[in-house]
Amino acid sequence: MLTFEQKQVIIESFPELTKKDVSLKRVNYHFEGSLYDKKIVIYHLHPNGNGFVFVGDLKKYESDNKGMTNIREATEVELREMIADSIGILSEEEQFEEEVVEEQVWMNAEGQELKLVHEDTLWNIYHSHNLEESHESFGEAEEYLLSEGFELSSK
Repeated sequence: MLTFEQKQVIIESFPELTKKDVSLKRVNYHFEGSLYDKKIVIYHLHPNGNGFVFVGDLKKYESDNKGMTNIREATEVELREMIADSIGILSEEEQFEEEVVEEQVWMNAEGQELKLVHEDTLWNIYHSHNLEESHESFGEAEEYLLSEGFELSSK
């Protein structure tokens, strides 16, 4: 495991990040060049080595509902990649979307069908022509559909 100091050296090698001290000796690192309201790339880096990196809904990372992934056990290579991906997400509108999907059909075991449609900035789920759910990311919508027993149809 990298120490707090080693993580700081890695993080501070990205000149586009700005250090912000927060409570309990923790620090955040902001990307002021973000195209979005979201600016925090590194959240609550703690002297014990714990902390989080914003990775959005990139599927190659396990993240919480805020798009954060824990970096306690991250290697130098992993940490550098996460930070680069995070800056990329915040600085490029489309570059880091893994798959552009406009519409998908999902079915459950009873044959019920739902459509997942990307409209403007939302992922909307429709039953027939009725809006059932709206989600801010594909990952959230996919998680909802899977939890409700639906699978992506091959239609």
